[in-house]
Amino acid sequence: MQRILQSGEIETLDRTHFQRIVLPNPSSLFAERAARVRQLAQGNPIADYLHFIAKIIDAQHAAAATVTTAALDAAVLAQAQVRSMPLMPALEHIDPAWQGVLDALLDTLSAETGSGGLPEPLQPLIAALRELNADERNDIARKLLQQEGSARDIGISPFVMAALQVTFVQRASQLSVGDVPYTDPATICPVCASEPVASVVRIGPQMAGHRYLHCGTCCTEWQMVRVKCSHCESTKGVRYQGIEGGKDVVMAETCDECGTYRKIVNQEKDPMAEPLADDLASLMLDLLMGETKFQRASPNPLLYVAVAEEEAQP
Repeated sequence: MQRILQSGEIETLDRTHFQRIVLPNPSSLFAERAARVRQLAQGNPIADYLHFIAKIIDAQHAAAATVTTAALDAAVLAQAQVRSMPLMPALEHIDPAWQGVLDALLDTLSAETGSGGLPEPLQPLIAALRELNADERNDIARKLLQQEGSARDIGISPFVMAALQVTFVQRASQLSVGDVPYTDPATICPVCASEPVASVVRIGPQMAGHRYLHCGTCCTEWQMVRVKCSHCESTKGVRYQGIEGGKDVVMAETCDECGTYRKIVNQEKDPMAEPLADDLASLMLDLLMGETKFQRASPNPLLYVAVAEEEAQP
């Protein structure tokens, strides 16, 4: 007996069909990321730091369960589609809810401090953030989203970026794949126009073997062929470097054309690999790359390494 297949069934059976966009799922994203960070902390030289980051991500998971963000206006969606531009460029779409998320994160982390959870030196940073008014916080947020900031901002940047990430993930999760336009250049997030923190070779139906760039702000992923540089899209001089004797789960993709590198995480080598988590846990690879001519293409939002402005001299 024969029957007519529905469109979804056809796509499942068609091995040439692949998922172009992977939107974030806030109910599982942060929990899975925190678990991966803790897994990678085992035997890692920066284990204490990774456990600290895991607690921030735990706080993100708790905040994501209660935050309410504004839906993207239908007119904005339509305009982005027509112009092939990102839907909500981060600098222009900072949701006011991020301030409440930041307070919730700080409350959660403060409860950990003093109970053996977080180191005491974090208290002054948390206190300083609490004392800032809304305008001061927004000013820091805008600078960090532009990968700028004063030297004093660097210490508090993981908390600010973690709060912003929760709200952008929440807003991105409300979209449908059909909402997301094809954009140019393809090296920035088609949802929030941020740079990818890393790329990942995925496994699973309609994704297996495909490389996706993972946004450091809204955690949307978009497909890009492996032969292209994830920073300048050149197909010339793209190579991979890793740590000798490593498992090649995380490699540095280098480009002779633009002189940058960005890590590529391979789930075919480790199904549990997660772009942001594995990027953080592989700082030894960054140290190795620091001895080469290549510059890191973009920072990890939970490890702010952008060049800070020099403090003004009195």
